[in-house]
Amino acid sequence: MNKIILADSQAIFRAGTAKVLAMDDDSRIIAQCNDVDRLYHAITTFPGSIVIFASSLQPDFLRMKTLLETTGSRGIVIAENGEAASNFLQQGVRGVVFRSVNGPALVECVRRVVAGETWVPPQLMQPSAPNDDMVGTRVRDRLTPKEMRIVALIVQGCKNREIALRLKTTEQVIKNYLRSIYDKTGVSDRLELALFTIHHRVLAQAAAEVGSKLEAEEQGSKTNAVA
Repeated sequence: MNKIILADSQAIFRAGTAKVLAMDDDSRIIAQCNDVDRLYHAITTFPGSIVIFASSLQPDFLRMKTLLETTGSRGIVIAENGEAASNFLQQGVRGVVFRSVNGPALVECVRRVVAGETWVPPQLMQPSAPNDDMVGTRVRDRLTPKEMRIVALIVQGCKNREIALRLKTTEQVIKNYLRSIYDKTGVSDRLELALFTIHHRVLAQAAAEVGSKLEAEEQGSKTNAVA
């Protein structure tokens, strides 16, 4: 049984990745971490593991390399779109995938690394060009501003009730908007929507910008209320 440590600050992505890996009978997730300190602790606690971690956690790669070597573990990095896989291979990881990786490719990467190979699909050896994400661009342009706000909150892990409160509407209205969003993105539920957004660089960037604006607006409202 392959022991898997999964580390990423994005809870939605961790949930989706765990769901994919759970379908592989040879793998079992033994630890999930949302920050780099917990990741270091898990590597020490569970030697001989396959460690799948996001580059966005910004670990100390020299420390990571030492920890992996001393515990007999192997690292697979989840790179952000636009990062060059070759940079991570030079840091001692054994596999590289991007957030846009599909389920079969992720499982294949784990199996190759377990077998002692270094695994990177050829198309990931160079950063993606800025205009590569045509699907993300097309979906972003189809979503209305209100729908994009809902997408941003879904990615943050908000439920319908919280979204309704933050957007000052009702849960039923949010459900109606979600049906439209699902149609435009081709997904069937909120987990798939969150993963679809994260996987498409242009759409993820738009959602992040909208999310930041929402937080700024809410903070401004609280400040005005206190004043």
